Amino acid sequence: MNTKEAKDFLVQESAEQAVLENVSLSDVERRMMYFTENDPASCDNPLELNQEFEAQYDTVEYEAKMSLLLDHAYDRLTVENPERKRMWDQAVGELRKGDHYFLVLWDSKAARERPKHDSLKLVGTAMLVVAGIGILVLLAVKYNIDINLGRYWKYASIVVFALILFGSGLVRALYRLAVAWFHRRTS
Repeated sequence: MNTKEAKDFLVQESAEQAVLENVSLSDVERRMMYFTENDPASCDNPLELNQEFEAQYDTVEYEAKMSLLLDHAYDRLTVENPERKRMWDQAVGELRKGDHYFLVLWDSKAARERPKHDSLKLVGTAMLVVAGIGILVLLAVKYNIDINLGRYWKYASIVVFALILFGSGLVRALYRLAVAWFHRRTS
């Protein structure tokens, strides 16, 4: 797969995702995904294209929009068509050999940032955990429950191991694999 074929495939999948999400994708926005300064085979007149794009669009908004669209397209392919997901990975790998604007859109963190008020959820969850522990301590005091942590020390290594799994994101990755496998088995 050469860079032109890679971009054709990625742009086609992105356009299909835009249709599925009912997101407008103009010809200039689509052509901008081909932008590169040093590969004339995949981008004709890059300076002219860039001037046309900058006259009509805000780059930050465009990159955020496209990054989100690309993420959704990739997620869709992961679930629906593993072969096309493999082709996506291969196409991105081909583009990584050069300097292509598509990689800026793909690697952008705009779509992967935490949603607004996400920190409030985190604080709320922490408060619930602290309140739960407080209630357990009060119940232990009221009903004279002996909390001898020494007898549970032998389980500390299991708890530490579980915390490392959760902290490293391995559990999330395994969950995603299980979901993808389950969807593949049911369809």
